[in-house]
Order: sequence, then C-alpha cells, then structure tokens
Amino acid sequence: MAHTLSSSIYCSRVLIRCSSSERGGQHRSNAAVRVNGAAHRTPLQVGSALETSINRSLAELSAPLLTTDGQERSRQNIPTEKQVEDPFRQAQIVEGGVRYQQTVVVRSYEVGPDKTATLETLLNLLQETALNHVWMSGLLGDGFGATHGMTKNNLIWVVSRMHVQVEHYPIWGEVLEIDTWVGSSGKNGMRRDWLIRGRVSGNVFVRATSTWVMMNKNTRRLSKMPDEVRAEISPWFIDRHAIQEEATEKIIKLDSNAKHVDSNLKPKRSDLDMNQHVNNVKYVRWMLETIPDQFLHHHQLRSIILEYRKECGSSDVVQSICQPDEGSVSPGENVNMVRGPSLLPEIINGHHSLAGALHQWPTKYTHLLQLKAGDGYEEIVRGRTTWKKKL
Repeated sequence: MAHTLSSSIYCSRVLIRCSSSERGGQHRSNAAVRVNGAAHRTPLQVGSALETSINRSLAELSAPLLTTDGQERSRQNIPTEKQVEDPFRQAQIVEGGVRYQQTVVVRSYEVGPDKTATLETLLNLLQETALNHVWMSGLLGDGFGATHGMTKNNLIWVVSRMHVQVEHYPIWGEVLEIDTWVGSSGKNGMRRDWLIRGRVSGNVFVRATSTWVMMNKNTRRLSKMPDEVRAEISPWFIDRHAIQEEATEKIIKLDSNAKHVDSNLKPKRSDLDMNQHVNNVKYVRWMLETIPDQFLHHHQLRSIILEYRKECGSSDVVQSICQPDEGSVSPGENVNMVRGPSLLPEIINGHHSLAGALHQWPTKYTHLLQLKAGDGYEEIVRGRTTWKKKL
C-alpha cells in the first residue's frame, strides 16, 4: 500500500511542495517527484544528500532578514577561515594560497552598442574580484572589504589611486580569467593589482594597479594601519606588479575655464556603496560624459589614471571638468581618409559621423571632479585618460 511523504517549505509568499511515492517503505528508482503540483520523473530525482542540501539552502533563503552581525553572516555564508575554492563564483586561491583567480563570462547587459564590454563593466569586475579575494581569505569583517581588525578599529578601505590599461576590450559572451593580488605600499597603504585575460587565448585584455589607505568610519579621516591589521594582511602580499610605473605622472588641477564643463551633477541613491558614499566607478562615468560624442564614436579608452582626493555623498552637487591636451594629436589623425575629389566643409560638417572621423582629435584628456562647498569647490578626483582609434 502506497503512502506519500511530503514536506512544505514557505519562502515569503512562495510555497514549494515536494513529494515522492514510497511503496513498502522502499523508494522506487523511477518514483515521481512533485514540485508545486507538477509530476517529474527521471532525471529529476532527489537523493537524500541532495534533498538535505536543497532543504538547507531553501531554509536559509526563507529566513527573515535579520540585523545582528552573526545572523547576517550566516545568510551571506561568509567564510570564517581561508577557502581554497569557491564553486559558486568559479574561483580559487592559487600561487601558494595568496593570489585570487576567478572565471567570469561577459554578459549581455555588460556590453555597449559595439558588443564589447564597457569601461564601467571592467572597473566593476576589478572591484568585485577584489572583494571576493577578501571573502575567500576568511578575513572579511563588517564592511566593504574590511578585515576583522579593521572592523574592531572602525576602519574602512578607500582607494587613493588607480591606473587601468586596456589593451583589448572583451566581447559579449567571452570567457575571462581574472587574477588579483595585494602587496605593500609604504607604511600605511596596500597595493592591489589585476590581470584580465582571455581564458582560451591567454591574451591580456586589462592590466590595473591601485593604492588603498584606511579611513576612520566615524570621523572620515585617514588613519595609520594598526599592527593587528598589518598582521592580518601582510601574509597575503606578493611582490609583483601588473603595471610597471617608473615614475608617477602628476595630474594637473583644472579650473572652470576648461574647454568642457558639466555642472550640477547629483548622485542617485543607486550610486552609493555600502560605505554610504558614491562608488568610485561612478566617478568615471561622470568624467567621460564631458568628452564630445563625436570623439567617443571613433575612439576608445586605452588607459585611465585616477587620483582620489575626497569622498562624495548623496547630497553633494558635482561639477565635471575636462581639458584636451592639444599637443597629443597622433600622426594618424592627419591622414586624409577621403580619396578622390575633396568634400565641401558643409557636407562634412553636416554628416556628424564623417566629421568625427576626419577631425584631428587629441588623444589625451585631463579631468577633474569637484563638489560644491559654500562659495567654492573641493576636489573629489583628478583623472588622466589616453585614447586610441577604434579599429
């Protein structure tokens, strides 16, 4: 005589009901499994180990949002000790257990009209893999990549400088392998580098390096690195550089007399990160919006250097300033791309795409983001971009 074993799991307003037929106390190998009323036979079979795993995962998802640190960490499944592999993120710790490596696929919403990954996508990948590295290290405390020692001392990481070189832009659907590691930078800083390569070809797409310092979460002032934090992170240091910088290029400060100015920019709620200030990736978007559209149609960014000066909050009003380096017109820009009879200027100017292609554009730009403070402005970040012709 058959009877039914059933279990109900409630997740908010969703009810998932699984049942299997059992005859004589023995499970049949081809027993039907009912999910929300629909019968399924092989290959949808639920073994005891898999059923336990599914029930545990669903129970975690169905739990209410809790506020205490321990319960939140349980929901996030943050490791309390070093992990060598993360199957969910397709990641692993390599090179003696200190370098982080993750495989990702360029998704459809991460590319632009030309089907290549946007600069913002690449910067988000850098940020995500850096945080995942800390996650797998077992050092993650409460905050945006802060360690246990940092949490104890109310400290957070802030980036002070970043240099990104893009050799090629990955295309939609391309499988990438991202490596990131950390090293020392002076007495109170940390360096983080990245390499993004094609998983199949091994070709390097992106190189990046950055410098990070600590800020007190309450006072918003920079802080020295406590000994306990140094003891946490120093075993992870690697003496290797993704970009060899012989001398740091100083970025000049612009003023409102620059050629391109965009004022009254205001952060959106979606621009804020877990530290309650505008995410540094958003700054790049504001910077590039001041560059002429005709230039962007025919050029792509080759490198960007960012020097961060001040954080930006949700209530700040931002001004974006951009000045082209008129002496940076590349020799290729002077090549006459039109063969045969010359075109009249009014014809060229009336055709924006043609005008953009024939214009002698500078290949280097200096940028400044600043926020309004009383009758003046305070710097947020200085930038320097270098560009190349699209192929």
